[in-house]
Amino acid sequence: MSGGSYNYLGSICYDDLGELLTKESDLRDMADRLAGLGYAEDAARETEELLTMLRQWKTRAEVRVRRLSDIWHAVEWWDSADWSEDRVREALTKYRDEGVRNRP
Repeated sequence: MSGGSYNYLGSICYDDLGELLTKESDLRDMADRLAGLGYAEDAARETEELLTMLRQWKTRAEVRVRRLSDIWHAVEWWDSADWSEDRVREALTKYRDEGVRNRP
């Protein structure tokens, strides 16, 4: 059997870490496989930790993207002369007001 059982998981780690975010299932399978070997528990555990870290990062990034998307949209449209700077300021006000409300 040739390589690729885990969609060349080992290759992407060096080429494109961003692609790793799309490999959650492959990471899960690899962690299970390592744990099943009986002598690679440390590597299985670290693979699990990486998977947890990626999931946490993804959740945090999604929250921030939702908070920032209106600002990005307003700046993009202002730069393309579709909107005025006032729309950027409005988006920033909304962003800041929501940030104050969401503080612990």
